[in-house]
Amino acid sequence: MRFQNTCPEGQIDGAGHALEDGAMSEVTSTTPRRSSRVFHRIRIQAQGRSHDRKKFKETCETVVVNAHGGLLVMKHEVDNGEMLVLTNPMTQEELECRVVYLGDVAEKGQRVGIEFLTPAPRFWGVEFSDEPSANDVH
Repeated sequence: MRFQNTCPEGQIDGAGHALEDGAMSEVTSTTPRRSSRVFHRIRIQAQGRSHDRKKFKETCETVVVNAHGGLLVMKHEVDNGEMLVLTNPMTQEELECRVVYLGDVAEKGQRVGIEFLTPAPRFWGVEFSDEPSANDVH
């Protein structure tokens, strides 16, 4: 399956904390992304150490993926910089990654941005476009 970038600039990570009037602040950068990102929801296994340093293994879901990582919704709270091992249940492929972004904890879980230690464009089971688009900045 081949996908084009479906995440317009700022749609996923362009908003920061809410301002006093309820509006969202905007974060802008002109650094192009290393790879296109797409909305792609799949269940994967994640294992590592939670915020309280206890080992865990859970099934979580992706929100957005790219060849270098993705955005997950996880039940366990983890620390920024923590190492996780993800397993794709369709292929049984395991991949080590690092937590690089933590969203606020919500009822459905916490949004956790992860980065693969080495690019793995085939891990998610999608084919990404070769070149990031001009709108693909963070």
